[in-house]
Amino acid sequence: MATYRATADWSLKDGEDFATGRYSRGHAVTFGSGFEAPGTASPHIVGNKWSVPGAIDPEEMLVGAINTCHMLSFLHVAREAGFIVTRYRDAAVGIMEKNAAGELWVSKVTLRPEITYGGPRPGAHQSEHLHHKAHEVCFIANSLKTEIVVEETVPAA
Repeated sequence: MATYRATADWSLKDGEDFATGRYSRGHAVTFGSGFEAPGTASPHIVGNKWSVPGAIDPEEMLVGAINTCHMLSFLHVAREAGFIVTRYRDAAVGIMEKNAAGELWVSKVTLRPEITYGGPRPGAHQSEHLHHKAHEVCFIANSLKTEIVVEETVPAA
């Protein structure tokens, strides 16, 4: 149906020691669209010395993918339900912890959308239904075992 590509490009730099783990985790990630982003390992994993400030780590990319997929899915289902969304802002948070086997994984992502409508807002029950439907059609959510929770907040008027 569709193929998506991402290329990670890393190389050892002068003065770094791969054998002892003393090397930068900084790299470039180039997506199929041609967009390139600086990548790194999370400073929570390798410390600040070996991560790169201002670069995105895989865990952040995962939270971002979940966040944007849900947003795009929500916009679609809200439009189909007859609502006019004028702004959607979501400051999502992902939690990484150890599973039962002691391995780290992103166990939960909490989405906190703040949605502004041009016209009537859905009621609480209807909003919950729209988010549930968006979750069901989100390709990323359908690909993960991570728990995804939605806690919508109503923007201040």
